[in-house]
Amino acid sequence: MITDSVTRAKKHESHTEGVRRPGRWLALAVLVLAVLLVAVDATVLGLATPFLSEDLKPSGTQLLWIGDVYSFVIAGLLVSMGSLGDRIGRKKLLLTGAVAFGAVSVLTAYATSPEMMIVARALLGVAGATLMPSTLALIRNLFHDPRERSLAIGIWGAMASAGAAVGPVVGGFLLEHFWWGSVFLINLPVMAVLVLVGAKLIPESKNPNPGPWDLPSVGLSLVGMIGVVYAVKELASEGLAVGVAVAALVGIGCLAGFVRRQLTLPAPLLDMRLFRHRGFSAAVLADLLTILGLSGLVFFLSQFFQLVQGRHPLEAGLAELPAAIGAVTAGLVAGNVARRYSVRSVVAGGLAAIGLALAALTALGQSTGYPLLGASLLVVGVGAGFAFTVTADVILSTVPKDQAGAASAVSETAYELGAALGIALLGSVVTGVYRGFTTPAGVPADTAAAAHDSLGGAVEASAGLAPAQAEALVSAAQQAFVDGLRIASGAGAAVLLVTAVAAWFLLKGQKLADGVEH
Repeated sequence: MITDSVTRAKKHESHTEGVRRPGRWLALAVLVLAVLLVAVDATVLGLATPFLSEDLKPSGTQLLWIGDVYSFVIAGLLVSMGSLGDRIGRKKLLLTGAVAFGAVSVLTAYATSPEMMIVARALLGVAGATLMPSTLALIRNLFHDPRERSLAIGIWGAMASAGAAVGPVVGGFLLEHFWWGSVFLINLPVMAVLVLVGAKLIPESKNPNPGPWDLPSVGLSLVGMIGVVYAVKELASEGLAVGVAVAALVGIGCLAGFVRRQLTLPAPLLDMRLFRHRGFSAAVLADLLTILGLSGLVFFLSQFFQLVQGRHPLEAGLAELPAAIGAVTAGLVAGNVARRYSVRSVVAGGLAAIGLALAALTALGQSTGYPLLGASLLVVGVGAGFAFTVTADVILSTVPKDQAGAASAVSETAYELGAALGIALLGSVVTGVYRGFTTPAGVPADTAAAAHDSLGGAVEASAGLAPAQAEALVSAAQQAFVDGLRIASGAGAAVLLVTAVAAWFLLKGQKLADGVEH
């Protein structure tokens, strides 16, 4: 009997060692570098825009497309690429995407016209869409021990959350020392490491019975997501117009068609029945709203630091670092905390923390000191690190291993959509309040129109005015921006606090896996 017990223990030990692949942590380091780079690429362009505008001279519309087309394409292709990875092999898709990302980064850095830049950014989005779901799905297959996997997802989630805050720091440093194209060339060495190390250390994985890749579903998903994200962004900047309504209707119609088609296909791109699982649906919703709060706050505080408080790009980027530090720290311990207490307490607590930090910013003023801002960013980072990491773990834990790519893509789509909605919805509040400010007497009509367009426009337009008049215009514009930011923070706080309560009930009884998978 004792001999049998020892034999069983040895077998279990040898199985546990077998599933703990050698080199898995080094492979993870390479995977999260790719995630960080894709996340940084989404925000790094913001600081480079003035330099790029001076060089390429794009029109206002072209400039918007240069900024937005990357996230549009990523959001539109994530589900399709996650499903493609399940079919052809996630490692193969990741390495192919990494080579493409590096090559297109060179094209982007040396773009010679606005049209070339828009095409390059769109192609960069296609390559980025192959990287994000592949990394999370490969983690599911690299780490079979759920405790190790929770830590690995924590590191992955921390990098994804931190990317939005790291982008301005990286961009600020590069732009103070090099030309604008350097913000894209930093991708090359990272992608080279990913391909060389990944080819050796990352194991291949895919769905053994995938079925065909349904192209009509790919088209519906792409057009649907781009239509919805475009409509949300345009609603924020232009208000309700015919074009915005058409884009929204087309997007919603295509997404509805996508869902209907998935329910009839024997091998769908995305198994919509996953959403019947209460934990899965709640985790996706929490994912989306966590990133909505984080990205909206980071985006608008970037402008606040530079255009209201007069900080340089690098200084503004460094001022936002507490969000990254909080996200990384919380992400690393989130799995253990969720096991010790509960999934719902960690997710609901994380969402509530973001909500309370946004509520604190309703006291914001033009001369608010850094302690309040830094503390708010730190709390938002901690909340995002806890909520985003645990929800990603829940999403992966509730699906079969062969559907890891498609499930990862749902998590990533929630991330991208949350980022777009955060900037667009909070942006519509900020813009609505901002455009209502009273122009000081004597300011010419064309200057006033430019000033009401954006805070950056007000600062630029004031350069042609007399010093006293310029100061009055900029001061009025700054005050209006801060008023808008306060109201947007209050609205964001309300949404996140309500979601925290919903998560508490929807995630009741949800647990993270604990034993080694066989």
